[in-house]
Amino acid sequence: MMMRRMTVMVASLSLLAAGCGVASRAQDADGPGGTQSSTAPKGPAGPVPAGLEKFYNQQPDWQRCGSGNQCATINVPLDYSKPDGKTIELRARKVPARDRSGKIGTLFINPGGPGASGQQFAASAGFVLGAPLLRKFDVVGWDPRGVADSTPVRCLDTDQLDKFIAADGSPDDEAEINELDTVAKSLADGCEQRSGDLLPHVSTKDAARDIDVLRGIVGDSELYYLGMSYGTLLGATYAELFPKNVGRLVLDGAVDPSKSSEENNMAQAKGFDTALDAFAADCAQRSCRLGSTKAEVLAKVDKLINDSDAKPLPGDGKREVTQALVVLGVIFPLYVKDYWPRLEDAVVDGLNNTGARLLALADEYTDRTPRGYSNNQNEVIYAVNCLDRPDITSIADAKADAAKFNAASPRFGAFLLWGSLPCANWPVKATDKPHTIKAAGAKPIVVVGTTRDPATPYDWAVGLAGQLESGVLITRDGDGHTGYNEGNQCVDDAIETYLLKGTAPTADIKC
Repeated sequence: MMMRRMTVMVASLSLLAAGCGVASRAQDADGPGGTQSSTAPKGPAGPVPAGLEKFYNQQPDWQRCGSGNQCATINVPLDYSKPDGKTIELRARKVPARDRSGKIGTLFINPGGPGASGQQFAASAGFVLGAPLLRKFDVVGWDPRGVADSTPVRCLDTDQLDKFIAADGSPDDEAEINELDTVAKSLADGCEQRSGDLLPHVSTKDAARDIDVLRGIVGDSELYYLGMSYGTLLGATYAELFPKNVGRLVLDGAVDPSKSSEENNMAQAKGFDTALDAFAADCAQRSCRLGSTKAEVLAKVDKLINDSDAKPLPGDGKREVTQALVVLGVIFPLYVKDYWPRLEDAVVDGLNNTGARLLALADEYTDRTPRGYSNNQNEVIYAVNCLDRPDITSIADAKADAAKFNAASPRFGAFLLWGSLPCANWPVKATDKPHTIKAAGAKPIVVVGTTRDPATPYDWAVGLAGQLESGVLITRDGDGHTGYNEGNQCVDDAIETYLLKGTAPTADIKC
């Protein structure tokens, strides 16, 4: 979630890799609204905030898109304080419930980011969700405001974004710092020039208000929601704003809203170290090509990262593989344990001065295709994060924090620190600050944390579950990002029973 330039949350990747091998385990149950017709028009369900009636009363024109899916465009206010002013569009995709006569309601899903496409997440519902959920819920994923096919944030063209992503993320002297600052300013300036009207209105709170419009439109009196990674902050913020509208919320790979940007960035740096340690131990146990001990494997990875700072690797014939791209190529496979063999191959190649595999991994991470970037998540992540939280305000701030970040993680600390530099130049001031979310009065909310999660450290899940008055924690002892549908039957059973029957664990559980 708070990963700035160097990384982008892609919770969906780990879920897609897990496949759809989840058997029907939970009992069917109707939700609070009972069985619902799939064809009858619905009016808004639940309370409608004053002045927003025309948005909640929308009847979207759901048109076929893809195999059995339906897509629609929904209008929401640009500025919720001015509901009669400009509007923006949200693009949503629905995967109809397989059991039409026994449907419970709608399960909204969000893969994280900020900036990841919920539409694409829904299109992969057959891999993302277990069969019991697909049978009993309409599944709806939407591109949040600013993202992809919704009214988008636009900032840079392909060449500019290539330069931004490949820029030196661990500057060693004033010249490199100034060069990085120039690139950071180019992003901020580009966003202001191309999306200036939208930038003040893409906060997590704005996006959470959109969710309630969507809930009302589909006719559900309460929200059923599965949010991954940054999607947990979005879901928790919804619960903060609309606690009485909370039905069944699962927040998987949780973000702790009480943490500052500085705390989050240092924690993520440590999280990547923890995940890399796990990879190295596994690699060594297999007597892999990087060494027979964990220390040997880590030394090889460090040599690759350090050497590429002074001498980028040859890439695809058009782009060289800078240190920043090497780091992206190393970090990306840590999200999914099944990708660890790819990391081994890429590091071996890199040590032999061949960067094509590392570049391919970095491109997957940033959604770079031969024709350019397939979406705008590399830009949206800044538009949301710089608005949500106060951050470094100058190069002097970054310099003052450098020792702390390097102490937290000599390997990744600098990248997380200097990756925040665009926020120092951001044209819109932050509208929120770190705070606890209690969601007083909400029904039970399930929080999921994975012990060696590289992107959202386990402690964040513990923190969020402890803040929520009705929070309950499911712990997955394992590797990779997020916990549901990752091969842990205990986790899957608990989540599916909760979403289908409304029965949350009575106490925190460990799986």
